[in-house]
Amino acid sequence: MKWLKKQAELYPQKEFLNDFTFEEINQQVDKIARHLAPLVAKKTRVALLSENSVEMAVLLFALLGLSKEVLLLNTHLTTYELTEQVNELEIDRVFSSDLLKEKIAVIMNTSATTGKFKSVPITWGMISNHVKASQKTLGVYEDDNWLIILPMFHVSGLSIIMRSLYNATSATIFDKFDENQLLEVVNSGKINMISLVPTILTRIADKLNGNNLRLILLGGEFIPQPLIQKCQELALPVYKTYGMTESFSQSVTFNILDFPDKTSSVGRPLPGVKIEIRNPDLSGVGEIWLKSPMLLTAYLGQKPYGAAFETGDIGYLDREGFLYLLNRRKDIIISGGENIYPKEIEDLVYSLPEIKECAVVAKTDAKWGQMPILFVSGQISKEKLENFLTEKLAKYKRPQTIIFMDELPKNASGKILRKELKA
Repeated sequence: MKWLKKQAELYPQKEFLNDFTFEEINQQVDKIARHLAPLVAKKTRVALLSENSVEMAVLLFALLGLSKEVLLLNTHLTTYELTEQVNELEIDRVFSSDLLKEKIAVIMNTSATTGKFKSVPITWGMISNHVKASQKTLGVYEDDNWLIILPMFHVSGLSIIMRSLYNATSATIFDKFDENQLLEVVNSGKINMISLVPTILTRIADKLNGNNLRLILLGGEFIPQPLIQKCQELALPVYKTYGMTESFSQSVTFNILDFPDKTSSVGRPLPGVKIEIRNPDLSGVGEIWLKSPMLLTAYLGQKPYGAAFETGDIGYLDREGFLYLLNRRKDIIISGGENIYPKEIEDLVYSLPEIKECAVVAKTDAKWGQMPILFVSGQISKEKLENFLTEKLAKYKRPQTIIFMDELPKNASGKILRKELKA
């Protein structure tokens, strides 16, 4: 726009819109105009739908600078009324101040209960909101250097590289997990932040000596309580976290060293995140639902799901707002009308020092409906394990069968694949 350019030349440092100067607004307008130019090259008239904001003004100036007639739409109108207005003026380009915030950055496919993947469109808005919330929870320091060993085609790896970009901090990328290489860079002090899954941390926790770590972000699957207790004893700065692809990584987190009496939980919600427990039983255990600015609005090709997102997990909130995760709803075993939470059995099995990894899954049973089956990897006799479980568990919770494996199947990020065990 000629007027804006003129003012930016005459008064470059004078505040114009909120805290932005004429020069800053002019730079933003030029950037947006270059982005929009090919989209409206053959259009005489376009529409703009937005609440009052600096972004709306920038977008308006950009469109006017491209010599477009701009229909300003009333945000209180219904979709039907808006459609009628743009059709009447033969407009087929409607812009919003959320144009850049809602633009899809990447698409990630995630598994579903049916076995067919769902496509999650991750927008720049989701990423930006996540970074801001994460900053307030994890902090940002000039010498931060994240070690990235989790795949960037998983949200856990991608979120690290995007946080590093937005925070202007360093990251060190490994193409795969190599225990010796990892320990070398951690213990040398080259990196001070790392994101891991429990199976990997279990292998290296005792070897993290003399390190400069200020943060170990731990998530990706259910975290064995014995591992957390070991990390407390070693004074490792573990931040337990709970999230998913649909929420662009973290939704809740906390430092186990700051809250030693809350280590069974997965943490408190990040700023802007709200947790709801729906359909709770008498003890307060129910379905976990999320409300968050980091959430997707809909899977690609599917209808929007509403104001809150059903995680598919079961848990409860304590009085201080810490979330406790019991199990994924689809993994709960119902035997003779009794609910069996695999995580409870797994935590118990992990308390044995001989156990490397384990998982409890359901098996169909003609008499009881379902029965728990235990898959385990470790140096322990079947007799010792059975005796231990008999002593510690109610009869209906005891695994009907114990299957020993050299290693449990995992995906690229190290998460145990229960579906393959069920098969």
